[in-house]
Amino acid sequence: MRTIDIHAHLAPQCLWQAIDGGGEWYGMHYQSGDRDTLVTRPGRAGRVSPKAKFTPEQRLTDMDQSGTDVQIVSIQAQVMGYHLPSDAGLSHAREFNDEVAGMARQWPERFAGMATLPMQDVDAAIAELDRAVNTLGLKGAELDTEVNGKNWDEPEFLPLFKAAESMGAVLFYHPQPQHNMMVDRIERYSLPNSIGVPMEDALITATLILGGILDKCPDLKVCIAHGGGPACVLMNRIDRGWAERRQGQVIANPPSTYQRKLYYDCITMSEPALRFLIDTVGADRVVLGSDWPFVTWDPSPAGWIQSLQSLTDAEKELILGKNLEALLGI
Repeated sequence: MRTIDIHAHLAPQCLWQAIDGGGEWYGMHYQSGDRDTLVTRPGRAGRVSPKAKFTPEQRLTDMDQSGTDVQIVSIQAQVMGYHLPSDAGLSHAREFNDEVAGMARQWPERFAGMATLPMQDVDAAIAELDRAVNTLGLKGAELDTEVNGKNWDEPEFLPLFKAAESMGAVLFYHPQPQHNMMVDRIERYSLPNSIGVPMEDALITATLILGGILDKCPDLKVCIAHGGGPACVLMNRIDRGWAERRQGQVIANPPSTYQRKLYYDCITMSEPALRFLIDTVGADRVVLGSDWPFVTWDPSPAGWIQSLQSLTDAEKELILGKNLEALLGI
């Protein structure tokens, strides 16, 4: 049985090649005098994971060591380009997408790819998604949980959802660990990552449901990172809010009835939380994720799933690979 990881990030080699020579890549550069810190835009910088610079060959060795057969490669969220001018945003996306497509062509049994899109220009994003899926052979796109302060239920984004639905493209939502709802409130204790990230996952889950996106695009394929955060835990409360405040609601059925229209990766960080997710949405809606290269697993992402006593063998097979084989057509 193949193990397929939907949540595997890439900071592209074109980025490192540009800045290792002292230059920039779409405004990104090393912090002065510190080649271990990447400045992604003014006022925003982060430490560079040692594995973030891995070549594809080094990445394959690491995958072999962790028992990962296939990675679905997507952009490292910190280096998304939504903030760039439209022309630069499109160029940024095309460079990344071409590199990921090249990896998938050279190692088709080990890599598949998710595009990044220039979401500051929806028409350009739709055109690039079409190129990525129908020309480059990528499986869909990774998206942030907001677009320059806009939520995904804004009418301007509906054409993208319609386009993705018509292409059969998978949309993988992943929030920014250093730029989310927690940052303005408190940056201490790593809370923007440990709390802010899963809360953004819950918010995009609720937004797609309550915004009527899944009614308007019934065949849309969406996967939410980090198990959807606490969305499933909070769904009864979301149902109650929907029932008690019906004025202005755009969906006719309780929000909880839409949970199984989405997919969720398994990164819940605990067996009870994963068991609750499976019991809520079904094992056929949960897929393997690792958050490579940022999360340390013992013994490995697949090894963790295999070790869980509360999961049946059939549930493990679905999560480790069968669900993504069907969802992505690989």
